[in-house]
Amino acid sequence: MNKRILLVLAAIAVTLLLVSQSVFVVKETDYAINLQLRELVRSDYVPGLHFKVPLVQSVEKFERRLLTRNYPSEQFLTSEGKILNVDFYVKWRIADVAQYYRATGGLEEVAAARLAEIVKDGLKGTIARRTIQQVVAAERSELIGDVQASAATGVKQLGIALVDVRVKRIDLPDDVSDSVFKRMEQDFARQAAQLRSEGEEQAIRIRAEADRQRTQILSEAARDAERMRGEGDAKAAMIYAAAAGKNAEFFAFYRSLKAYRKTLGRDGDVLVISPDSQFFKYLKDPAAR
Repeated sequence: MNKRILLVLAAIAVTLLLVSQSVFVVKETDYAINLQLRELVRSDYVPGLHFKVPLVQSVEKFERRLLTRNYPSEQFLTSEGKILNVDFYVKWRIADVAQYYRATGGLEEVAAARLAEIVKDGLKGTIARRTIQQVVAAERSELIGDVQASAATGVKQLGIALVDVRVKRIDLPDDVSDSVFKRMEQDFARQAAQLRSEGEEQAIRIRAEADRQRTQILSEAARDAERMRGEGDAKAAMIYAAAAGKNAEFFAFYRSLKAYRKTLGRDGDVLVISPDSQFFKYLKDPAAR
């Protein structure tokens, strides 16, 4: 009886072991591949419960989510022949799990190391086409776009997708920092002098144009004033003539009174004129004609 119980328990244990070795679960955040004697059998598992042949087949799982890897500072040459120390990190994910396993053996460290070489080659080519100022001032999307374009073939062979490359810091080596900063300072000083010169030239041109317009406006105003003054004098003369024509004797009398007012009765004035002159006509005889 005891032997039967032991046999049953042993059978149950073996069955449970075989069942546990035959069943596996794939999570939403994982990729899974089925290996038979280390040879890839299947890689298209969807999330859920799956089965495999126990003892013969094995399952390996890999991260489906984004992976981030930081890399130490690397030196790159610009188009000017200057050295830049660049710190960067990459974001990547597995795009083809079967190709990823064939290329890297499923080892994340191997994939990260090979990805680093690919990205470094892309950065090297991208930075080599730019000056220091262009590297620093370049739009991130433009810089990363060039790196991703150059690395597209390499990362595809690894079965991964390069999502993003971020440059954390760009530094100059200590031995060239001073010379580069001095050169940049000289360039900025030259640009400032050029801008000042262009500004002064524009200011002179604007002032000359303003003076010309001022002279033209004053000339036109003076011309218009003279014309209006002449027209006014002409109208005044016509009015005086018309008034004198209506009563010439009164007009002569009025003009004589104005002359008396301006010349007679002022202290210190000396008038040298003949007493019988026409000037005193209305003083001698108010009714004179």
